[in-house]
Amino acid sequence: MSREIVVGVDGSPESLAAADWAAREALHRGLPLRLAHAWRWEPLDLPLVQDPDVQQRTAYAVLHEAEATIAARHPGLALTAELLPDVPVPALLGTEDRAEMLVIGSRGHGAVAGFLLGSYGQQIIAASARPVVAVRSRDGEQAEPPSGYVLVGQLGGPEDSAAPLGFAFGTAAARGAAVRAVRAWSLPPLYAYSPASMRLADEVGGLVPYEEKALRAALAPWRERYPDVPVSEHVELGSAGQVLLSVSGGAQLLVVGRRARRGAVGPRIGSVAHAALHLAPCPVAVVPQG
Repeated sequence: MSREIVVGVDGSPESLAAADWAAREALHRGLPLRLAHAWRWEPLDLPLVQDPDVQQRTAYAVLHEAEATIAARHPGLALTAELLPDVPVPALLGTEDRAEMLVIGSRGHGAVAGFLLGSYGQQIIAASARPVVAVRSRDGEQAEPPSGYVLVGQLGGPEDSAAPLGFAFGTAAARGAAVRAVRAWSLPPLYAYSPASMRLADEVGGLVPYEEKALRAALAPWRERYPDVPVSEHVELGSAGQVLLSVSGGAQLLVVGRRARRGAVGPRIGSVAHAALHLAPCPVAVVPQG
């Protein structure tokens, strides 16, 4: 089955910004774009219109308004629109079999306002088997920096970071952009490193060269696969979230990985992805890994 980019729309400015960003990305990649609006009639204990036919017409109006807007802004784009008969999270996750990525709108910016990403968005990011890109209103309205780069965090070993690195390189190749790969590291507590790992670090001249070598090893197969994509490396002592955010100023897109994990209240997105989604100055792609 051919792939497409799927974006959730709900009539909000944030979802229209996400659709705008997704349309540009679809054109970069030569993929079709599908606008998806979730609607399922349920009686409400509120003084609202209860007639299911009226509610359905309203839902179609939201979808078709977004479709007309995106079609006018991006002529030549292969565009379709679909009303999904379900509540938002399972509805959007149900499109994964045909999606290259899912795109959603995100409200707010900052440690507090960023939580307005919303429970729907966080559930989709945590549960999706596909990369999910979160876009704020201003991200959709503004074109990417022409000299910007795709920023990606490389954590763990090459196998652990293969999915986010692959997504970052593929995105950069489609855009004609560079990749900036970041590896953050911290000083281990006493006895945290085994004698074998410390010996390996000593053989390459210390902990910093050891981390630099680990980053080069993770990047090697992607450099070979995408030889025309310029790559820069950044290794820094500090927490992964803080280091990534400190170099994100000129990024077109920030790519982070998400390990499959569950908490007491369901799937979790992880601290690095959490920080990026709420504080990064650009759209954020969260890529499931491992």
